[in-house]
Amino acid sequence: MQQKLHSKGKCVFCEEEFSKTSIVRHLNTHLAQKVMEGKPGLSFHIKIETNPRWGSTLYFLMLWVDGNATLEKVDDLLRLIWLECCGHMSAFRLPRRKQGSWSHSFSPLELSNIPMDDGEIPMDKKVKHLFSKDLILQYDYDFGSTTSLQLTVVEVFEVKADKPLVLLSRNERPEILCETCGKKIATQLCSVCSNEETLFCDACAKKHAKKCKDFADYAAMPVVNSPRMGVCAYDGGVIDKERD
Repeated sequence: MQQKLHSKGKCVFCEEEFSKTSIVRHLNTHLAQKVMEGKPGLSFHIKIETNPRWGSTLYFLMLWVDGNATLEKVDDLLRLIWLECCGHMSAFRLPRRKQGSWSHSFSPLELSNIPMDDGEIPMDKKVKHLFSKDLILQYDYDFGSTTSLQLTVVEVFEVKADKPLVLLSRNERPEILCETCGKKIATQLCSVCSNEETLFCDACAKKHAKKCKDFADYAAMPVVNSPRMGVCAYDGGVIDKERD
């Protein structure tokens, strides 16, 4: 029987735990209070999750981004917390509808700042010149073994953020069970085996290493809290390591 996992995260302000759907609304209440207390400006509450076209949306990040931050700053955070393994290239793009039009309406001034060949947006673009409520962007890391994410602007606030980027919430580490014994938490995966049992607890990993020479040699990888898990040489992030 396939394990059913739930996505939930803690609020950085009050440390209460919510589901992915509920925490969006909850964080907006805290950010609305910031409007009353903070310096006038522009900031954005954004949600980043696995691109729905690519499968599970178990993993998520909620960020508070100051309007003067660049996409490069967002790219840096994504690499440090979820993605970086071999210095691969990455890009933010405007997704297209099936008929080829852009999936978001822009003013003529906004469109003049966006290359319209493949929708790729320059990394030095300040988010205040691009972001608006309900904007959706596609983000791809590594154009070979690609990890594809979706960025959604869920709310806009007329106040400066406390920092260029504030991590508001991240999904708690999923308690994925070992696919062999079904009892202990999985800590390792085999990157070459394609059967049903590819996630192992420490004890079952030792047993698998006796059967799979590749696992013992190079294919053993850690189970980490990232949509990049098991891809290329990724073995975990370098920030927020307690939840990795």
